Formats: sequence, structure tokens, C-alpha cells
Amino acid sequence: MKLAVVGKGGAGKSVVAGTLARVFARRGDRVLALDSDTMPGLTYSLGVEPAGEPLLQAAAEKNEAGRWRTRKGIGPVRAVQRYAQPAPDGVLLLQSGKTTPEGMAPVMGSVNVFYDVVQRLRRAPYFRDWTIVGDLSAGPRQSAYRWADYADTFLLLAEPTWKSALTARRIARIVRSRGGVTVLLVANKTRNDADAATVGEMVGEPVFGWIPSDPAVVQAERKGVPLLDHAPHSPAARAVEQLAERLSSH
Repeated sequence: MKLAVVGKGGAGKSVVAGTLARVFARRGDRVLALDSDTMPGLTYSLGVEPAGEPLLQAAAEKNEAGRWRTRKGIGPVRAVQRYAQPAPDGVLLLQSGKTTPEGMAPVMGSVNVFYDVVQRLRRAPYFRDWTIVGDLSAGPRQSAYRWADYADTFLLLAEPTWKSALTARRIARIVRSRGGVTVLLVANKTRNDADAATVGEMVGEPVFGWIPSDPAVVQAERKGVPLLDHAPHSPAARAVEQLAERLSSH
């Protein structure tokens, strides 16, 4: 499975992506988590200590024109083997770069290498039997610029608000324009089945699954710890486990 989690900011992408990655790993999959979000999130949802400088920065160099490029000899396999961070349950995490107090300029080498890697993942036979779970930045921009070119399934998260629904609609149109992909809507932070159905009506998509609004998620995010470690039997954690089961069957 090659999966990208997308949606509006605050829809819960990092929590869902991190929890799914660990659930798949616990079931025996080799899992690579890809974090292209410029804001912190997936590291905490997985349970990884944030790195000071992006590890992929070491794989970048500047050409004669002063533009960043990937160092010779660094392909997707070597990038993962050298620069991915180990996470709980055997997940490997590869990150682009996070916004710094000086903006994105200090980490642009890492960002460029990451983008190069994700463009070539699909063609790397090494990852054919891996499960890949990507966490994209909020909104449609990264989907439009193919930051999840590895993905054959896009998990579209939406809350029961119009802003979230309208963003989800736009992302769905952009993703489908590339062809050959599946878009699955997940209603997040809902109260019941009726609430989830309302999200489907607002977005204009059938609801593949829904995750309840759960205080345990808020508590885990405040503590900066994974939901699976903070409250493994919480309603939201159980819902993500069921979602993983449905995705595997699907």
C-alpha cells in the first residue's frame, strides 16, 4: 500500500498518518513514513525525537549555479537507508525539513532532496512490498505539485466544517486529475454516524470511514506523545485500527 494523508490544516492528518504507520508495522508490514509537512506533527505522532538539523541536508549539495541538488549516488533506497530515522514498532521516518525561525532557507537542501526522492520511489523495486504512509502539508498545494507521486491511494481527511469540506473538495479534484489513484474520504472529529454522513454530503464523496472526536487525541497532542502510547484503547485509536483493516482489505 502506498498511501498519502491529505486535508485542511487541523484536520488531524499527522495523528492519523502516524497511528496508521505504527498499526501497519505491528501487523508485520515494512513501513516507511514520509513527512513533507513543513510544520512539526508526524514525529510526535510516531514517537520520534525531533532532529536538530534535517538529516537529508547531508545528502544535498549546490551546483555551479548555486541551486540545491541531490548528491551523486544518493537514490531513494540509499536515502532511506542512510537518513531515515527509526521509529517505534519498526517504522522508518524520512523527513523533508521544518520551518525554522529564519524561514525555510536553512533547510532547502533537505527539502529539494526529499522531493527528488519521492519522485523516484515509485520506480524503486526495493520498496515494492513496503507500506508507505505520507503526511502532506495542509491544503492542496503539495498535492498539486506531486509531493506524493509515490501514492496510489489518497486518504482525504475532513472535519464537519465547511472550510475543511471545501478544502477536501479541491484536493480531491487535484489528485484525481493525475489519474490512476484512489481517493477515500475519512470524516474526522465526528460525534456519530449522522455527523460522518454530513461530512460526506459537504465534501460530495462517499465516506470510507470515520474517527470520533476524542479527548485522548487532544491530551496526546498536548503532551507531544503518540496516541497509541497515551491511550491505545481510546475510541479514536480503535477507529484508526479499524481504518487500517479496511484499507488492507480495500
